[in-house]
Amino acid sequence: MNACASPAPVRQSLVVVGNGMAGMRTVEELLKLAPDLYDITVFGAEPHGNYNRILLSPVLAGEKTVDDIMLHTREWYAQNGITLHAGDPVVRIDRRQRVVQSQSGLCVPYDRLLLATGSTPFIVPVPGHELPGVIGFRDIADVDTMLQAARTHRHAVVIGGGLLGLEAANGLQRQGMDVTVVHMSASLMNQQLDQPASALLKAALESRGLRFLMQAQTEAIVGKERVEGVRFADGSTIPADLVVMTAGVRPNVALARAAGLHCERAIVVDDTLQSYDPRVYAVGECVQHRRATFGLVAPIWEQARVAGAHLAGAGHRRYVQQASATKLKVTGIDLYSAGDIIGGEGSEDLVLRDPRRAIYKRLVVQGNRLTGAVLYGDVQDGPWYFDLIQQRRDISALRARLLFGQALCSQTQT
Repeated sequence: MNACASPAPVRQSLVVVGNGMAGMRTVEELLKLAPDLYDITVFGAEPHGNYNRILLSPVLAGEKTVDDIMLHTREWYAQNGITLHAGDPVVRIDRRQRVVQSQSGLCVPYDRLLLATGSTPFIVPVPGHELPGVIGFRDIADVDTMLQAARTHRHAVVIGGGLLGLEAANGLQRQGMDVTVVHMSASLMNQQLDQPASALLKAALESRGLRFLMQAQTEAIVGKERVEGVRFADGSTIPADLVVMTAGVRPNVALARAAGLHCERAIVVDDTLQSYDPRVYAVGECVQHRRATFGLVAPIWEQARVAGAHLAGAGHRRYVQQASATKLKVTGIDLYSAGDIIGGEGSEDLVLRDPRRAIYKRLVVQGNRLTGAVLYGDVQDGPWYFDLIQQRRDISALRARLLFGQALCSQTQT
Protein backbone atom coordinates (compact mmCIF):
# COMPACT_ATOMS: atom_id res chain seq x y z
CA MET A 1 0.00 0.00 0.00
CA ASN A 2 1.30 3.43 -0.93
CA ALA A 3 1.49 5.46 2.28
CA CYS A 4 1.42 8.67 0.23
CA ALA A 5 -1.79 7.81 -1.62
CA SER A 6 -4.45 10.49 -1.21
CA PRO A 7 -7.89 9.44 -0.04
CA ALA A 8 -10.64 9.67 -2.66
CA PRO A 9 -12.19 13.14 -2.47
CA VAL A 10 -15.53 13.27 -0.70
CA ARG A 11 -18.17 14.60 -3.05
CA GLN A 12 -20.23 17.59 -2.01
CA SER A 13 -23.96 17.25 -1.50
CA LEU A 14 -26.37 19.16 -3.73
CA VAL A 15 -30.05 19.09 -2.77
CA VAL A 16 -32.60 20.27 -5.33
CA VAL A 17 -36.00 21.30 -3.97
CA GLY A 18 -38.41 21.03 -6.89
CA ASN A 19 -38.47 18.41 -9.63
CA GLY A 20 -39.79 20.65 -12.40
CA MET A 21 -38.35 22.03 -15.61
CA ALA A 22 -36.22 24.80 -14.07
CA GLY A 23 -34.52 22.63 -11.46
CA MET A 24 -33.82 19.70 -13.76
CA ARG A 25 -32.56 21.91 -16.57
CA THR A 26 -30.09 23.38 -14.06
CA VAL A 27 -28.99 19.87 -13.08
CA GLU A 28 -28.50 19.02 -16.77
CA GLU A 29 -26.28 22.08 -17.22
CA LEU A 30 -24.31 21.15 -14.11
CA LEU A 31 -23.79 17.56 -15.27
CA LYS A 32 -22.40 18.78 -18.61
CA LEU A 33 -19.69 20.75 -16.81
CA ALA A 34 -18.98 18.78 -13.62
CA PRO A 35 -20.67 15.36 -13.64
CA ASP A 36 -18.73 14.07 -10.62
CA LEU A 37 -18.73 17.12 -8.36
CA TYR A 38 -21.87 16.40 -6.31
CA ASP A 39 -24.01 13.71 -4.85
CA ILE A 40 -27.37 15.01 -6.05
CA THR A 41 -30.69 14.51 -4.25
CA VAL A 42 -33.94 15.79 -5.78
CA PHE A 43 -37.24 16.26 -3.94
CA GLY A 44 -40.48 16.74 -5.87
CA ALA A 45 -44.07 17.24 -4.74
CA GLU A 46 -45.53 15.28 -7.65
CA PRO A 47 -45.22 11.47 -7.92
CA HIS A 48 -43.61 11.60 -11.36
CA GLY A 49 -40.33 12.21 -13.09
CA ASN A 50 -39.80 15.62 -14.68
CA TYR A 51 -42.23 16.54 -17.46
CA ASN A 52 -42.78 19.42 -19.86
CA ARG A 53 -45.40 21.54 -18.10
CA ILE A 54 -45.77 23.70 -21.21
CA LEU A 55 -47.33 20.73 -23.03
CA LEU A 56 -50.10 20.09 -20.51
CA SER A 57 -52.48 21.96 -22.83
CA PRO A 58 -52.02 19.45 -25.72
CA VAL A 59 -52.50 16.62 -23.19
CA LEU A 60 -55.80 18.19 -22.11
CA ALA A 61 -56.82 18.63 -25.76
CA GLY A 62 -56.11 14.95 -26.44
CA GLU A 63 -53.22 15.68 -28.83
CA LYS A 64 -50.51 14.21 -26.56
CA THR A 65 -50.28 11.71 -23.71
CA VAL A 66 -48.50 12.12 -20.37
CA ASP A 67 -45.78 9.76 -21.62
CA ASP A 68 -45.23 12.07 -24.61
CA ILE A 69 -44.35 15.01 -22.37
CA MET A 70 -41.96 13.26 -19.95
CA LEU A 71 -38.50 14.86 -20.04
CA HIS A 72 -36.72 12.70 -17.45
CA THR A 73 -37.97 9.26 -16.50
CA ARG A 74 -37.01 7.61 -13.22
CA GLU A 75 -34.40 5.65 -15.20
CA TRP A 76 -32.66 8.90 -16.17
CA TYR A 77 -32.17 9.82 -12.51
CA ALA A 78 -30.74 6.38 -11.75
CA GLN A 79 -28.43 6.47 -14.78
CA ASN A 80 -27.02 9.81 -13.61
CA GLY A 81 -26.61 8.72 -9.98
CA ILE A 82 -29.34 11.11 -8.79
CA THR A 83 -31.49 10.18 -5.81
CA LEU A 84 -35.11 11.11 -6.55
CA HIS A 85 -37.76 11.46 -3.85
CA ALA A 86 -40.91 11.98 -5.91
CA GLY A 87 -44.15 12.74 -4.09
CA ASP A 88 -42.23 13.79 -0.98
CA PRO A 89 -41.87 17.58 -0.90
CA VAL A 90 -39.46 19.41 1.38
CA VAL A 91 -41.30 21.07 4.27
CA ARG A 92 -38.40 22.63 6.21
CA ILE A 93 -34.95 24.04 5.56
CA ASP A 94 -32.48 24.44 8.42
CA ARG A 95 -29.86 26.79 7.01
CA ARG A 96 -27.76 26.79 10.17
CA GLN A 97 -27.38 22.99 10.16
CA ARG A 98 -27.62 22.88 6.32
CA VAL A 99 -30.29 20.19 6.30
CA VAL A 100 -33.63 19.83 4.54
CA GLN A 101 -36.53 17.81 5.92
CA SER A 102 -39.20 16.24 3.72
CA GLN A 103 -42.86 15.60 4.38
CA SER A 104 -42.11 11.95 5.17
CA GLY A 105 -39.55 13.00 7.79
CA LEU A 106 -36.47 12.30 5.67
CA CYS A 107 -33.52 14.60 6.52
CA VAL A 108 -30.76 15.23 3.97
CA PRO A 109 -27.72 17.49 4.55
CA TYR A 110 -26.49 19.82 1.81
CA ASP A 111 -23.38 21.76 0.87
CA ARG A 112 -25.32 23.57 -1.86
CA LEU A 113 -29.07 23.98 -2.10
CA LEU A 114 -31.02 24.73 -5.29
CA LEU A 115 -34.56 26.01 -4.84
CA ALA A 116 -36.85 25.49 -7.83
CA THR A 117 -40.23 25.56 -6.14
CA GLY A 118 -42.03 27.24 -9.04
CA SER A 119 -45.34 28.98 -8.57
CA THR A 120 -48.90 28.22 -7.50
CA PRO A 121 -52.11 29.22 -9.31
CA PHE A 122 -53.86 32.28 -7.95
CA ILE A 123 -57.28 31.11 -6.79
CA VAL A 124 -59.56 34.16 -6.74
CA PRO A 125 -60.67 34.33 -3.07
CA VAL A 126 -64.40 34.75 -3.71
CA PRO A 127 -67.03 32.90 -1.65
CA GLY A 128 -67.21 29.27 -2.78
CA HIS A 129 -63.65 29.06 -4.13
CA GLU A 130 -62.99 26.00 -1.98
CA LEU A 131 -65.87 23.95 -3.41
CA PRO A 132 -65.03 20.65 -5.14
CA GLY A 133 -64.73 21.27 -8.87
CA VAL A 134 -62.80 24.55 -8.50
CA ILE A 135 -59.18 24.02 -9.58
CA GLY A 136 -56.11 25.66 -11.09
CA PHE A 137 -54.33 24.51 -14.24
CA ARG A 138 -50.84 23.69 -13.14
CA ASP A 139 -49.98 19.99 -13.15
CA ILE A 140 -50.89 16.49 -14.33
CA ALA A 141 -53.36 16.07 -11.46
CA ASP A 142 -55.26 19.17 -12.65
CA VAL A 143 -55.43 17.75 -16.18
CA ASP A 144 -56.72 14.44 -14.81
CA THR A 145 -59.42 16.33 -12.86
CA MET A 146 -60.47 18.22 -15.99
CA LEU A 147 -60.59 15.08 -18.13
CA GLN A 148 -62.72 13.32 -15.50
CA ALA A 149 -65.07 16.32 -15.34
CA ALA A 150 -65.40 16.30 -19.14
CA ARG A 151 -66.53 12.65 -19.01
CA THR A 152 -69.25 13.26 -16.43
CA HIS A 153 -70.25 16.94 -16.62
CA ARG A 154 -71.19 19.51 -19.22
CA HIS A 155 -70.53 23.13 -18.21
CA ALA A 156 -67.02 24.54 -17.69
CA VAL A 157 -66.07 28.10 -16.76
CA VAL A 158 -62.50 29.32 -17.17
CA ILE A 159 -61.69 32.44 -15.16
CA GLY A 160 -58.90 34.35 -16.90
CA GLY A 161 -58.55 35.07 -20.63
CA GLY A 162 -54.78 34.97 -20.81
CA LEU A 163 -52.56 32.46 -22.57
CA LEU A 164 -53.14 29.60 -20.12
CA GLY A 165 -56.88 30.24 -19.82
CA LEU A 166 -57.44 30.09 -23.56
CA GLU A 167 -55.44 26.88 -23.85
CA ALA A 168 -57.49 25.35 -21.01
CA ALA A 169 -60.74 26.48 -22.61
CA ASN A 170 -59.74 25.04 -25.98
CA GLY A 171 -58.77 21.72 -24.40
CA LEU A 172 -62.00 21.41 -22.42
CA GLN A 173 -64.06 22.21 -25.49
CA ARG A 174 -62.13 19.59 -27.46
CA GLN A 175 -63.18 17.15 -24.73
CA GLY A 176 -66.84 17.98 -25.36
CA MET A 177 -67.65 20.55 -22.67
CA ASP A 178 -69.58 23.81 -23.11
CA VAL A 179 -66.99 26.42 -22.14
CA THR A 180 -67.32 30.05 -21.09
CA VAL A 181 -64.22 32.20 -20.56
CA VAL A 182 -64.58 34.99 -18.00
CA HIS A 183 -62.10 37.86 -18.30
CA MET A 184 -61.74 41.11 -16.33
CA SER A 185 -60.24 43.05 -19.25
CA ALA A 186 -61.87 44.15 -22.51
CA SER A 187 -59.22 42.24 -24.54
CA LEU A 188 -58.06 38.63 -24.48
CA MET A 189 -54.36 38.05 -23.74
CA ASN A 190 -54.13 41.76 -22.97
CA GLN A 191 -50.57 41.45 -21.67
CA GLN A 192 -49.29 39.99 -24.96
CA LEU A 193 -51.63 41.33 -27.65
CA ASP A 194 -52.90 44.66 -28.87
CA GLN A 195 -56.64 45.18 -29.43
CA PRO A 196 -56.82 44.32 -33.16
CA ALA A 197 -55.00 41.00 -32.68
CA SER A 198 -57.11 40.24 -29.62
CA ALA A 199 -60.30 40.87 -31.58
CA LEU A 200 -59.20 38.48 -34.35
CA LEU A 201 -58.37 35.84 -31.77
CA LYS A 202 -61.73 36.24 -30.01
CA ALA A 203 -63.63 35.94 -33.29
CA ALA A 204 -61.70 32.78 -34.26
CA LEU A 205 -62.36 31.14 -30.89
CA GLU A 206 -66.04 32.14 -30.94
CA SER A 207 -66.38 30.51 -34.37
CA ARG A 208 -65.28 27.27 -32.69
CA GLY A 209 -68.04 27.56 -30.10
CA LEU A 210 -66.28 29.16 -27.12
CA ARG A 211 -68.22 31.85 -25.25
CA PHE A 212 -66.71 34.93 -23.63
CA LEU A 213 -67.81 37.25 -20.84
CA MET A 214 -65.53 40.26 -21.04
CA GLN A 215 -65.02 42.86 -18.30
CA ALA A 216 -66.89 40.51 -15.99
CA GLN A 217 -66.22 40.52 -12.26
CA THR A 218 -66.72 37.22 -10.45
CA GLU A 219 -68.58 37.75 -7.18
CA ALA A 220 -69.08 34.16 -5.96
CA ILE A 221 -68.92 30.52 -6.90
CA VAL A 222 -72.18 28.87 -5.95
CA GLY A 223 -73.03 25.30 -5.06
CA LYS A 224 -73.77 22.98 -2.14
CA GLU A 225 -71.81 19.73 -2.37
CA ARG A 226 -69.97 20.80 -5.52
CA VAL A 227 -69.69 23.86 -7.76
CA GLU A 228 -72.94 24.53 -9.60
CA GLY A 229 -72.49 28.02 -11.02
CA VAL A 230 -70.64 31.34 -11.09
CA ARG A 231 -72.31 34.58 -9.99
CA PHE A 232 -71.13 37.99 -11.17
CA ALA A 233 -71.18 41.49 -9.73
CA ASP A 234 -74.14 42.45 -11.94
CA GLY A 235 -76.21 39.70 -10.30
CA SER A 236 -76.22 37.31 -13.26
CA THR A 237 -75.29 33.63 -12.86
CA ILE A 238 -74.11 31.01 -15.34
CA PRO A 239 -74.04 27.21 -14.78
CA ALA A 240 -70.69 25.58 -13.99
CA ASP A 241 -69.82 21.98 -13.16
CA LEU A 242 -66.11 22.84 -13.33
CA VAL A 243 -64.34 26.15 -12.67
CA VAL A 244 -60.72 26.49 -13.80
CA MET A 245 -58.82 29.43 -12.33
CA THR A 246 -56.18 30.82 -14.71
CA ALA A 247 -56.05 34.37 -13.36
CA GLY A 248 -52.30 34.32 -12.80
CA VAL A 249 -49.76 32.60 -10.56
CA ARG A 250 -47.87 33.48 -7.40
CA PRO A 251 -44.21 32.55 -6.81
CA ASN A 252 -44.05 29.67 -4.34
CA VAL A 253 -41.81 31.18 -1.67
CA ALA A 254 -43.36 29.98 1.61
CA LEU A 255 -40.57 27.45 2.23
CA ALA A 256 -37.82 29.97 1.47
CA ARG A 257 -39.44 32.66 3.59
CA ALA A 258 -39.83 30.27 6.54
CA ALA A 259 -36.11 29.47 6.21
CA GLY A 260 -35.27 33.18 6.60
CA LEU A 261 -34.16 33.79 3.01
CA HIS A 262 -34.67 37.31 1.71
CA CYS A 263 -37.91 37.38 -0.29
CA GLU A 264 -39.93 40.20 -1.76
CA ARG A 265 -42.48 39.07 -4.35
CA ALA A 266 -40.21 36.05 -4.84
CA ILE A 267 -36.78 34.80 -3.70
CA VAL A 268 -34.35 37.63 -4.41
CA VAL A 269 -31.31 36.47 -6.41
CA ASP A 270 -28.29 38.19 -7.93
CA ASP A 271 -26.86 37.84 -11.44
CA THR A 272 -25.46 34.39 -10.55
CA LEU A 273 -28.90 33.17 -9.31
CA GLN A 274 -27.50 33.10 -5.79
CA SER A 275 -29.75 34.12 -2.90
CA TYR A 276 -28.59 36.21 0.05
CA ASP A 277 -27.27 32.92 1.48
CA PRO A 278 -24.24 32.04 -0.70
CA ARG A 279 -24.93 28.32 -0.34
CA VAL A 280 -28.48 28.66 -1.69
CA TYR A 281 -29.35 29.19 -5.37
CA ALA A 282 -32.80 29.58 -6.89
CA VAL A 283 -34.14 29.38 -10.45
CA GLY A 284 -37.44 29.63 -12.28
CA GLU A 285 -40.80 31.06 -11.33
CA CYS A 286 -39.89 31.30 -7.63
CA VAL A 287 -37.15 33.91 -8.20
CA GLN A 288 -37.02 37.68 -8.41
CA HIS A 289 -34.10 39.17 -10.33
CA ARG A 290 -33.74 42.96 -10.49
CA ARG A 291 -37.42 43.36 -9.50
CA ALA A 292 -38.68 41.03 -12.29
CA THR A 293 -40.35 37.63 -11.91
CA PHE A 294 -40.59 35.01 -14.65
CA GLY A 295 -43.13 32.69 -16.23
CA LEU A 296 -41.88 31.92 -19.74
CA VAL A 297 -39.45 29.15 -20.55
CA ALA A 298 -36.74 31.10 -22.43
CA PRO A 299 -35.54 33.22 -19.48
CA ILE A 300 -35.75 30.19 -17.18
CA TRP A 301 -33.51 28.16 -19.52
CA GLU A 302 -30.94 30.96 -19.39
CA GLN A 303 -31.19 31.06 -15.59
CA ALA A 304 -30.52 27.31 -15.54
CA ARG A 305 -27.44 27.76 -17.73
CA VAL A 306 -26.01 30.42 -15.43
CA ALA A 307 -26.85 28.64 -12.16
CA GLY A 308 -25.52 25.32 -13.48
CA ALA A 309 -22.21 26.95 -14.40
CA HIS A 310 -21.81 28.54 -10.98
CA LEU A 311 -22.70 25.34 -9.15
CA ALA A 312 -20.05 23.62 -11.30
CA GLY A 313 -17.44 26.16 -10.21
CA ALA A 314 -17.28 27.74 -13.67
CA GLY A 315 -18.53 31.10 -12.46
CA HIS A 316 -18.01 33.26 -15.50
CA ARG A 317 -21.65 33.63 -16.56
CA ARG A 318 -24.11 36.29 -15.50
CA TYR A 319 -27.87 36.28 -15.98
CA VAL A 320 -29.12 39.14 -18.17
CA GLN A 321 -32.84 39.70 -18.74
CA GLN A 322 -33.89 39.78 -22.37
CA ALA A 323 -37.06 40.21 -24.39
CA SER A 324 -39.37 37.21 -24.40
CA ALA A 325 -41.76 35.69 -26.96
CA THR A 326 -45.20 34.08 -26.59
CA LYS A 327 -46.95 31.60 -28.87
CA LEU A 328 -50.47 30.27 -28.33
CA LYS A 329 -50.74 26.45 -28.33
CA VAL A 330 -54.20 26.12 -29.89
CA THR A 331 -54.29 23.99 -33.05
CA GLY A 332 -55.28 26.00 -36.10
CA ILE A 333 -54.70 29.42 -34.55
CA ASP A 334 -51.37 31.06 -35.31
CA LEU A 335 -50.40 33.82 -32.92
CA TYR A 336 -46.99 35.18 -31.92
CA SER A 337 -46.01 38.08 -29.67
CA ALA A 338 -42.52 39.28 -28.74
CA GLY A 339 -40.83 42.18 -26.99
CA ASP A 340 -42.44 45.47 -26.01
CA ILE A 341 -45.76 45.60 -27.83
CA ILE A 342 -46.94 48.79 -26.11
CA GLY A 343 -44.30 51.18 -27.35
CA GLY A 344 -43.50 54.52 -25.83
CA GLU A 345 -42.61 58.10 -26.58
CA GLY A 346 -41.06 58.33 -30.03
CA SER A 347 -41.97 54.78 -31.08
CA GLU A 348 -43.71 54.03 -34.38
CA ASP A 349 -46.05 51.24 -35.46
CA LEU A 350 -45.70 49.44 -38.78
CA VAL A 351 -49.02 47.69 -39.46
CA LEU A 352 -50.21 45.23 -42.10
CA ARG A 353 -53.87 44.14 -42.22
CA ASP A 354 -55.30 41.55 -44.58
CA PRO A 355 -58.90 40.95 -43.40
CA ARG A 356 -59.68 38.49 -46.19
CA ARG A 357 -56.94 36.11 -45.03
CA ALA A 358 -57.33 37.10 -41.34
CA ILE A 359 -53.70 38.24 -41.19
CA TYR A 360 -52.53 41.06 -38.92
CA LYS A 361 -48.98 42.21 -38.23
CA ARG A 362 -47.83 45.06 -36.05
CA LEU A 363 -44.17 45.92 -35.54
CA VAL A 364 -43.08 48.46 -32.93
CA VAL A 365 -40.01 50.44 -34.00
CA GLN A 366 -37.99 52.74 -31.73
CA GLY A 367 -35.42 54.77 -33.65
CA ASN A 368 -33.66 52.32 -35.94
CA ARG A 369 -34.46 49.22 -33.90
CA LEU A 370 -37.34 46.76 -33.71
CA THR A 371 -38.61 46.53 -30.13
CA GLY A 372 -41.86 44.55 -30.41
CA ALA A 373 -43.95 42.38 -32.73
CA VAL A 374 -47.53 41.09 -32.76
CA LEU A 375 -48.39 38.56 -35.47
CA TYR A 376 -51.75 36.88 -36.13
CA GLY A 377 -52.49 34.45 -38.95
CA ASP A 378 -48.96 34.43 -40.39
CA VAL A 379 -46.31 33.80 -37.76
CA GLN A 380 -43.51 32.19 -39.77
CA ASP A 381 -41.29 35.27 -39.38
CA GLY A 382 -41.83 35.46 -35.61
CA PRO A 383 -38.45 33.95 -34.63
CA TRP A 384 -36.68 36.25 -37.11
CA TYR A 385 -38.36 39.34 -35.67
CA PHE A 386 -37.50 38.06 -32.20
CA ASP A 387 -33.83 37.77 -33.17
CA LEU A 388 -33.87 41.34 -34.49
CA ILE A 389 -35.34 42.50 -31.17
CA GLN A 390 -32.80 40.59 -29.07
CA GLN A 391 -29.80 41.56 -31.18
CA ARG A 392 -30.91 45.22 -31.29
CA ARG A 393 -30.01 45.28 -34.98
CA ASP A 394 -30.19 48.47 -36.99
CA ILE A 395 -33.16 47.89 -39.30
CA SER A 396 -32.87 51.15 -41.29
CA ALA A 397 -32.10 49.36 -44.56
CA LEU A 398 -34.94 46.87 -44.01
CA ARG A 399 -37.60 49.27 -42.84
CA ALA A 400 -39.62 49.58 -46.06
CA ARG A 401 -40.00 45.81 -46.40
CA LEU A 402 -39.81 44.73 -42.77
CA LEU A 403 -43.52 43.85 -42.56
CA PHE A 404 -43.17 41.42 -45.47
CA GLY A 405 -40.73 39.17 -43.67
CA GLN A 406 -37.24 37.73 -43.78
CA ALA A 407 -37.35 36.29 -47.30
CA LEU A 408 -38.11 39.62 -48.98
CA CYS A 409 -35.70 41.52 -46.73
CA SER A 410 -32.93 39.05 -47.57
CA GLN A 411 -33.53 39.57 -51.28
CA THR A 412 -33.06 43.29 -50.91
CA GLN A 413 -29.72 42.83 -49.15
CA THR A 414 -28.18 40.58 -51.85
